Amino acid sequence: MAEPTVVVVGGGLAGIAAALRAADRGCAVTLLESRPRLGGAAFSFRRGELTVDNGQHVFLRCCAAYRWFLDRVGGTELTTLQDRLDIPVLAPGGRSGRLRRTSGVPAPAHLTAALAGYRLLSVADRARAVRGAVALRLLNPADPSLDRRTLGEYLRRHGQNDATIAALWGIVATATLNLGPDDASLALAAKVFRTGLLDSAAAADIGHATAPLGELHSVAAGAALAGAGVAVTLGARVETVGGGPVVRFRADGSVREVRPDAVVLAVPPRELFALAPALSGTAAAPARQLQTAPIVNVHVVYDRPVTDLPFAAGVGTPVQWVFDRTESSGLRRSRPGGQYLAVTVSAADDLIDVPARAIVDRFVAALAELFPRARRAEVLDAFVTRERHATFRQAAGTAPLRPGPDSGLPGVALAGAWTATGWPDTMESAVRSGVAAAQHILGVASSDLVEFAA
Repeated sequence: MAEPTVVVVGGGLAGIAAALRAADRGCAVTLLESRPRLGGAAFSFRRGELTVDNGQHVFLRCCAAYRWFLDRVGGTELTTLQDRLDIPVLAPGGRSGRLRRTSGVPAPAHLTAALAGYRLLSVADRARAVRGAVALRLLNPADPSLDRRTLGEYLRRHGQNDATIAALWGIVATATLNLGPDDASLALAAKVFRTGLLDSAAAADIGHATAPLGELHSVAAGAALAGAGVAVTLGARVETVGGGPVVRFRADGSVREVRPDAVVLAVPPRELFALAPALSGTAAAPARQLQTAPIVNVHVVYDRPVTDLPFAAGVGTPVQWVFDRTESSGLRRSRPGGQYLAVTVSAADDLIDVPARAIVDRFVAALAELFPRARRAEVLDAFVTRERHATFRQAAGTAPLRPGPDSGLPGVALAGAWTATGWPDTMESAVRSGVAAAQHILGVASSDLVEFAA
């Protein structure tokens, strides 16, 4: 019997995961990617002698699907994962706090000491924060009614004030949901806080790449695809996907048409319906209403070290999160003694169209408020990267707009972090969606493919 043929459209994490899982199950897989690289929205590029990530992408210990992906592409050694959650939190004026779990203490008591000693909140507000944690732990992320409410409304109903939301809950929520607490879906927030922080002590330990993202998501992933026998065509412009299914695309100056047994469309909604117009008449149609939310990253290269922290969160400052990218960028080799910091600003609607020079000036000054040594350092380079469509807008009421892997067209599956994975729009969600799409087209039970904890 001939092996099933599968075409995957899109070479981001969702498409790569779908291609690998289908190939591992014996399918003949072709992956088509319009860019000259793999990796989708998590990639690297060259700037002079530096290798720059477009933005800082982290994962948590509870991200079982993404960690499987790292193992599958041979990239785990290019990442690091904390032994225990430890987030330095900085504020202007030399004020600071630390969110660190207590080793050997089960959830949710593992955070009690951190909250009790969190100096960026008053004693009364720390007590409020404990009440908020208890309330969040009572939520069921699968309850559909939660999606009609916002995190901010729920927190205020349970005793939280502006101080606790800004200096505690918002640190995590804004970064993971790419939306402020007063707009973000309570259902997705419940998933973040319960799965990531409150149900398991080790779940929120933070991991990140120690090499450029391109080495993980393009080079290592490309090698894994080749090893699995997946035929990858970069620079392939898919024109249409129709029933049958049939895929028409342009590559190397010629137009081709293939009729595989199945197709996985691993592209964002803004591209999906242009490629497959017939989806407008299926259960996937509500995804047209999904809007997007931007992320802005500010990159600053100093002539000397200004901090010893690998990363930190900010409160009362434009700097939401800042990461030391000196090693991974190659700065240590090209300019010994310098330091490269990358600032990530989520929910960046107010910043996305601001001129780069104004953004740089604002954030160089903000970094100097947090890191006194930066005031004496020379800025060798500073620039801005923008992801206008970084994630879908994870607002209240969006759950019904996220379809599952079944597109409604025979032989066509959907994948992408925006689909109904039960997770926010993250690398974890992307990989889960790709595995789910492979499961759907193969028609096998999850236990026969890959099964991840919810």
